[in-house]
Amino acid sequence: MPKISRTRTRQKQQRGRSGQERKLAAPASHDAPDYHPAGKLTGKVALITGGDSGIGRAVAILFAREGADVAIVYLPDDQDDAEATESHIESHGRRALLIPGDVTSSKFCDDAVKRTIRELGKLDILVNNAGYACGQDRIEDITDAQLDRTVKTNLYGYFYMARAAIPKMKRGGSIIMTGSISAIESQPTLIDYAMTKAADHALVKSLSQGLIDKGIRVNCVAPGPVWTPLAMLASDDEEAKNFAKDAPMKRPAQPGELAPAYVYFASNADSSYVSGATLLVYGGKPSPV
Repeated sequence: MPKISRTRTRQKQQRGRSGQERKLAAPASHDAPDYHPAGKLTGKVALITGGDSGIGRAVAILFAREGADVAIVYLPDDQDDAEATESHIESHGRRALLIPGDVTSSKFCDDAVKRTIRELGKLDILVNNAGYACGQDRIEDITDAQLDRTVKTNLYGYFYMARAAIPKMKRGGSIIMTGSISAIESQPTLIDYAMTKAADHALVKSLSQGLIDKGIRVNCVAPGPVWTPLAMLASDDEEAKNFAKDAPMKRPAQPGELAPAYVYFASNADSSYVSGATLLVYGGKPSPV
């Protein structure tokens, strides 16, 4: 994530939004053109939160290319993005299921899992990816409402979805969490966001150990700066212009460059002996852990 500075007025305008692809200053690349599928997820069913745009869209596309049917969860305001992702999935001959709603509701998460199983037949892979971030220069500027939204989206949402999905998943199932560099490195303008991402990393470690006997693997992809609506929504115009220029590769990742990491964790052919791991995708920056 970039460093963030914001006025309270800008925060008020953005609260509760996930960001939309069409509002990016330059289009993001989701398709991973150099990626060659090998049928690693043939016959699988995946549920991806935040699957309408950014990393979630890229993951949905690669999962479909690998043979999976895909359900995506997204905020109702992002219907256009969700339908674009649906078109991508169907263009690869797979079924797509659109489930609008808010992961901060435990009932919605329960219903999303049930609907996925009812309409797509089962649930093999859960990707907890929906996120919310709003930067502030000072902790005093983080309102109760912002803190509540950040924690409920980034932490409660991950917990609720996992709790709903696990009883329905069979041996060989995979849960993948989207973490963040913010969970590992200092992010003084993203205090509440970094706090929730650190909790997500801890959730992966604890949950993975609890599910070993069930044969369900739990892992985490922790991106550095990625060109997504969420990152740009949390940035002002000047930050967006200089986004990730201090990274070793002098640029942000494209969502399509993150998606193969999710395929790796989703595929038993690739990672059957991997659980409780965090894969850091930092664009050349040495791992701090």
